[in-house]
Amino acid sequence: MVNGPTTPIPVKAKPSSIDPVIPPGILGDPPVGFRDILLRDGPEGFAKAVRTHQGLLLMDTTFRDAHQSLLATRVRTHDLKMISPFVSHNFSNLFSLENWGGATFDVAMRFLSECPWKRLQELRALIPNVPFQMLLRGANAVGYTNYPDNAVFKFCEVAKENGMDIFRVFDSLNYLPNMLLGMEAAGAAGGVVEAAISYTGDVSDPMRQKYSLDYYVKLADELVKAGTHILCIKDMAGLLKPEASKLLIGSLRDRFPDVPIHVHTHDTAGAGVAAMLACAEAGADVVDVAVDSMAGMTSQPSMGAIVACAKGTKLDTGIALEKVFDYSEYWEVARGLYAPFDCTATMKSGNADVYENEIPGGQYTNLHFQAHSMGLGNKFKEVKKAYTEANKLLGDLIKVTPSSKIVGDLAQFMVQNNLTRAEVEERADELSFPLSVVEFLQGYIGIPHGGFPEPFRSKVLKSLTRIEGRPGASLPPMDFKALEVGLRAAHGDEITPEDVMSAAMYPKVFQEFKEFTANFGPVDCLNTRLFLDGPKIAEEFEVELERGKILHIKALALGDLNKAGQREVFFELNGQLRSVLVKDTVAMKEMKFHPKAQKSIKGQVGAPMPGKVLEIKVEVGSKVEKGQPLCVLSAMKMETVVNSPVAGTVKVVYVTADTSLEGDDLILEIEE
Repeated sequence: MVNGPTTPIPVKAKPSSIDPVIPPGILGDPPVGFRDILLRDGPEGFAKAVRTHQGLLLMDTTFRDAHQSLLATRVRTHDLKMISPFVSHNFSNLFSLENWGGATFDVAMRFLSECPWKRLQELRALIPNVPFQMLLRGANAVGYTNYPDNAVFKFCEVAKENGMDIFRVFDSLNYLPNMLLGMEAAGAAGGVVEAAISYTGDVSDPMRQKYSLDYYVKLADELVKAGTHILCIKDMAGLLKPEASKLLIGSLRDRFPDVPIHVHTHDTAGAGVAAMLACAEAGADVVDVAVDSMAGMTSQPSMGAIVACAKGTKLDTGIALEKVFDYSEYWEVARGLYAPFDCTATMKSGNADVYENEIPGGQYTNLHFQAHSMGLGNKFKEVKKAYTEANKLLGDLIKVTPSSKIVGDLAQFMVQNNLTRAEVEERADELSFPLSVVEFLQGYIGIPHGGFPEPFRSKVLKSLTRIEGRPGASLPPMDFKALEVGLRAAHGDEITPEDVMSAAMYPKVFQEFKEFTANFGPVDCLNTRLFLDGPKIAEEFEVELERGKILHIKALALGDLNKAGQREVFFELNGQLRSVLVKDTVAMKEMKFHPKAQKSIKGQVGAPMPGKVLEIKVEVGSKVEKGQPLCVLSAMKMETVVNSPVAGTVKVVYVTADTSLEGDDLILEIEE
């Protein structure tokens, strides 16, 4: 009520005041589902049952990728739990429910202030009969960097113990050594291994030769040899056209008659339903869908459309269409609660230009929001064109997290600084590139198909180190015992094995999450409108801390700002009048103005884009060489190293760590 939402809101829209209603149809124990086969027959028996199943199987992405693509990954466990019993009782014949991994892991802690492991535990208790599926970024686990091998193995082990069943393992560059590590980790944990080949280009276009049909079939050969239980084609940008679908899936089916094939796509261009039906006709066993009100655009194709189109044919899904409608109605209302994050605030339709720019569905909406937040909202068309050019600069990459972020960072950098592809290539040895671009060229996420682009790589890296081979192979094992001891010292003895894994994946995010919950308690108990918008004056609401322990709270009034920058908030708690002092951070925020760098003055160094100073690498009096790193800026999860434009001595430093800057704000001056 005092300071607004704790989670950043990209657009000025209020959550809907209407709460979703759970549809009827939940009686007794849920029916037997595919998970019962998995528990009885193990991963190999499960894969065999999938392959021999008559009709098309569906994976529902509503619980993860759909809201990651449409609602900035902001859907809370509270709303997932509400509809879970209905799913368990009415969709027992789903192949799987994708509900974890990918961006949901860090977003849960970072923006929703809830534990991702608790989400998995609670959903598992409510849906015992449908297999759960997660997205594992190979050697990157659920992070954006490489981890020691034992950390990836331990992560999969803990995920399996908490109820995860199927691990979709991919690598952002299709770099085989990274994929094999993730597959081995998931398999060792006892999970179903679904090796996913990330798709880009167009196998039906003879002019697109880098990622040809032969490339995909050879890669599939390696993954089947490595023992994958299921083979997946992961089409992150929705580039699969019906003709390419028939060609690719038909070739894989002929080559591997006994291996189940699972296809994932996004519906950005609007051809997703047609492409998935073509895949199914060509021999795919499973395709990904999202419930109708959470489908389309950058999400997955519509569940209802595919169920209806397959009904009465050899592809019949066995799913009742009227139950899809009920399920969709719940999400249509629930989606209104997330209006501040809904991509339709800035996007009004799908867009076939994805066939040209190849932006993944989950990134398309994020990039749109980022462009708006960085003042580039009216230049989104330019950002998309720059994305195409940035991809070419980097050698035409497979684009999926984290490689897609690298291309996106470079694209925004180009638009922000009015740089063409030719200018970037020409000035590569002097520009302050985003850190993600530099680290990619160093080899931190693996080796791209066809190698690194030259001479661009050498001009950017100069004398920086280069990593050969699998990046994580050289990392020393993680000491989990020492990590646990440190966490107990910092946060008390209530540290779980799951907490240790969260800290291993995201040390800083986990630390901030623990500090937040220590201050504010379990905010995941609040309903979504209260969490995002706070209560209205005189509104009474209930908070269930645990089963049977319910607080009745009524907001009464906001006091004036006192000299300490606080407001007294009056409320009733279980009928008793209470008040609490809350610091008004908005009113007390100091406005800091920085002089703008004069581009005509050679020694003045300005911020290449709006952001916050993370680190200053020099001080007054430091001698610097041309191209030497001066500081690191961060904006919208993109870090940029600012390099020195000249050789000389640092004369004045205008910023400190944590200083917020606008574009061209003066950072420091150098005397040549």
